[in-house]
Amino acid sequence: QVELVESGGGLVQAGGSLRLSCTVSGRTFSNFAMGWFRQAPGKEREFVAAISWNGGSTNYADSVKGRFTISRDNAKNMVYLQMNSLKAEDSAVYYCAARLWTRSTLQAEYNYWGQGTQVTVSS
Repeated sequence: QVELVESGGGLVQAGGSLRLSCTVSGRTFSNFAMGWFRQAPGKEREFVAAISWNGGSTNYADSVKGRFTISRDNAKNMVYLQMNSLKAEDSAVYYCAARLWTRSTLQAEYNYWGQGTQVTVSS
């Protein structure tokens, strides 16, 4: 059983920063590519960022490119999302997700999901 637990969400003013963390347990973490997704009220869940199993490659949604950074620490079974220059439209529940080996922007291709952490950006 693979378990993902997000943390680090909260309330921040526009222009501020937050760092989300996701810890993974239950299987060899370095086998997984990891992704971050988000869902705002009344909207579909959308891709934010993804990172390959070894951290060697990443990709981002256009809306967060240059502001967010995904990273991982395989020794700690952790993946992170550093969010800078936050905007009100970044407010959402953020989910981390895992799939074996190769990263993907498609949520249907992820097998394991966390419960989500709320990020609220006040303008």
